[in-house]
Amino acid sequence: MTKVALFDPFGNELACERRPNQMLFPKAGWTERDADAMWQATCQAIRSVMERTGTAPEQIIAITPSGFGAGVFIVDKEGRPVRNGVVSTDSRSAALIDEWWKTGLSKDLSTHIQQRIWPGQTLALLAWFSRFEPQTLHRAAHVLLCKDFLRMRLCNDISTDATDGGCAGIIDVNTGTIASTALEQLGLGEWIGKLPPVLPSTDIAAGLSEAASQQTGLIAGTPVARGVYDVVGCALASGVTAPNQLAVVAGTFSINSTLHYRPTLNPLPTIQAAYPVARTYLATSATPTSASNLEWMCKTMLSAEGDRALQEGKSIYDVCNALVDIALKKDNDILFFPFLFGGPQGAPGGFLGLTADNDLGDVMRAVYEGIVFAHKYDLETHLKGPDAAIPDVVRLAGGPSRSNVWAQMFADGLNLPVEIANGTEFGAKGAAICGAVASGLYADIETAIEKMVVVERRFDPITERVAAIEEKYSTYKQTVTSIAAIWNKPTRSKTSLPPGSQCALANEHTQTRREEL
Repeated sequence: MTKVALFDPFGNELACERRPNQMLFPKAGWTERDADAMWQATCQAIRSVMERTGTAPEQIIAITPSGFGAGVFIVDKEGRPVRNGVVSTDSRSAALIDEWWKTGLSKDLSTHIQQRIWPGQTLALLAWFSRFEPQTLHRAAHVLLCKDFLRMRLCNDISTDATDGGCAGIIDVNTGTIASTALEQLGLGEWIGKLPPVLPSTDIAAGLSEAASQQTGLIAGTPVARGVYDVVGCALASGVTAPNQLAVVAGTFSINSTLHYRPTLNPLPTIQAAYPVARTYLATSATPTSASNLEWMCKTMLSAEGDRALQEGKSIYDVCNALVDIALKKDNDILFFPFLFGGPQGAPGGFLGLTADNDLGDVMRAVYEGIVFAHKYDLETHLKGPDAAIPDVVRLAGGPSRSNVWAQMFADGLNLPVEIANGTEFGAKGAAICGAVASGLYADIETAIEKMVVVERRFDPITERVAAIEEKYSTYKQTVTSIAAIWNKPTRSKTSLPPGSQCALANEHTQTRREEL
């Protein structure tokens, strides 16, 4: 969805308007979006949220875009898209990255950008365009990320910030400057002049343009802040300000982030970016193994249950939460592998251990647990090594944060207290925090978080559940290794991915990443 959320100066979410984005799949593994349609959806949602809340345009202090990280939006000199935008779940560059692994180039590149190379990363996509779609390079004037495209339409600004630049793999995270060495090693020197300047996240980029004013109904000249990409926004909205806090976002991807006082190289994260708090860096592991698997279940296998829930004035998620709450009171050996969009070592998604006496509640409990296990699996790498953080509390965002049952399962599974801040649209709230600082409402991000973020719920691990889930998780890990070995026999046809990669293979079911304004 494209979302427009309205916040007051104390971080209270007043309203949110949503418009669907149409995902485009021109070829297998390609995931694209019509950038102009996304902009029109933004304008419609802005007008709607203003009208619905009775907010006058002069009441708006600042506008700040946010959006998914990586992917790419390429425009010409007039700011017109030269092709569809590419979403970060795109995997067209996987075979190219496989080449780089075989030659040792990927390892060398990672040292220049302080993170891994993965298919939906902007750096990899630019290399793909240079080889397979050179006409895009020739027509391109500017390379933008999702939020940067929206900001260009709002105020004609061409720039990015260190969070998006880091996620895109186009900057040296240490220096915050364009990673020219990495680009030149890949033969991408022609792209360097088309990359946007990297400027502070909490600056005012420009005032709302006359054209955007007419389309949105807002006042021309209204300050437009630069902002951050959505993972960083969720961390800000969760109140993450110290290395002892583990930021977990359970959505399309299993997102697990920790703060560091210098870029972490061992373990090397999937994504690394400067964080706009106290000269810190956010190291992130990201795999497509999280709550999008539940979304798929609800839209396909539970569509009839969803319709019945709506007739009763409930949502399918209310039904699932109630079923899981009951199922937790009895033994359950079912394992669910949340790998519908790609699993570790190529392991397939599915269930194991079903018997005839199981009911829907047992199955849904396994889904909830499997997604907790997927985060735990990623964290075993993320929290191991000389540069790893040692967190003592989790700040949770995403769908599971709205479910007390699921949040408790995260606390038990990770054996850490789970805290959840106020609000629902965390990526958008992170953008609002940046706007509050950029407009001068607050002196810095730390002050804005203090004023705008309140921890509303906390879940402490339940000792007996911790022990039981640890035993079940041990079986889960062993089984993942075994089924990956069986599934990936040489005779099976599969997409080539770089060693250790857990990347989404986009298809018609790929969960839409969101843009938030």
